[in-house]
Amino acid sequence: MKEISKPDIGTLIKLQEAETEIVRLKLVLEQVEKDKAKSAVRLKQFEKALNQNIEDFEKAKAACQDSEQEIQVVSDRIVRSNEHLRMVKTNKEYQLLLREVDDNKKRKDALENEMLDFLEEKEKLEKLVSETEKEYALLEQQISAEQAEMEKQSADDKEMLEEYLAQQQHIGKTLDPSLMNKFLRISKMNKGLAVTRVHNEVCMGCFMNVPPQLYIEVQRGDSLISCPQCSRILYHSNRD
Repeated sequence: MKEISKPDIGTLIKLQEAETEIVRLKLVLEQVEKDKAKSAVRLKQFEKALNQNIEDFEKAKAACQDSEQEIQVVSDRIVRSNEHLRMVKTNKEYQLLLREVDDNKKRKDALENEMLDFLEEKEKLEKLVSETEKEYALLEQQISAEQAEMEKQSADDKEMLEEYLAQQQHIGKTLDPSLMNKFLRISKMNKGLAVTRVHNEVCMGCFMNVPPQLYIEVQRGDSLISCPQCSRILYHSNRD
């Protein structure tokens, strides 16, 4: 078993403290990016709904305009037919024109009823668009404020991360390269926890029992002892 001085064990503990913070901050920053992405998607979805409402409103407005134009066309036909009525010379022509006028009046009534439905739909959609635009503006403002706060927090966390990375690099230079590589390898295997306390013969990393003789050696702190279950480097502390 490789011998290691007690100061090296202390150095490994400090290295682990830095590593723990590095892992934590990386997770925090990763979550911030996920939250920002979710906010952007939420705003995009709301924008899509707003655009759909606007499109529906424009279609309803166009339908009103088309209906209004058609009513005008039919009205013009009625006027022309009434003018022709005064000029006809036979009863047959008169009856045909009367029928034409009657048909056009019925068509006009139907178009006007349809126009009322179009107008009602247009007014409803216009109100919906107005409300949705206000909601979108509020959501955009809210998300903008949230993202600004997240950016501010991220800046602080990124600064702390750089400090811990520098601290890790500095501590690493004081260790034997093989020991540093061992630390990094174990850390990668165990989600950032390479060095852990052993308490009452239990590894606090995997919570498995450590053999009594091995526990005694850990207490001595004269050797680099690894947990036989999770391979983490063990150290002893009197704190509960």
